[in-house]
Amino acid sequence: MSPSQRVPAGERRRFRTGRPCLDFTHTGGEGPYAVWELLREPADVALYVGALLDVDLDVVAEDVAGLRPLRTALTNVARGAAQGVPPGAGDIAVINATAAHAPLVPQLDGGRVVLGRGTVPQALSTLARDAIDLLASPLRDRIRVCAAEDCGLLFVDASRPGLRRWCSMERCGDRAKKRTARGTS
Repeated sequence: MSPSQRVPAGERRRFRTGRPCLDFTHTGGEGPYAVWELLREPADVALYVGALLDVDLDVVAEDVAGLRPLRTALTNVARGAAQGVPPGAGDIAVINATAAHAPLVPQLDGGRVVLGRGTVPQALSTLARDAIDLLASPLRDRIRVCAAEDCGLLFVDASRPGLRRWCSMERCGDRAKKRTARGTS
């Protein structure tokens, strides 16, 4: 079973943005995001961060606290981008410093690319590099926050007109349409 298939079904919807760096922000955080915290111990990091990149990770206890600065920086920058706010210098410094470490190593596996087993610092570097790629592209202006009142997940609007409102049409979009059809908001 691949790492991404080990995530409990109820949590999988957090990890469908198509960008691992945004999915990483959905693992919890500080302040109002603490209620969504998934990364409390090494086994959690192995499960969830491993699932984001579909890789098996070797995790040590220090990795749990070590991932928080990057997650906070990515959350700040992505949510800021969704609101048209330029990234802060401190957040950029954290992302760049994390990306400077060696990333996970891609390997060819029967005609497809997979990431070889690695460490959490390598996974964080890979996530930071994904964020740099996203934030330095025109897609930066397509980062959105789901419009559902009870959601708030980030996603990249890759639709042609750029008018997507929900993280998932199957969940949030469908529920909004049902509420509209019933005449409730």
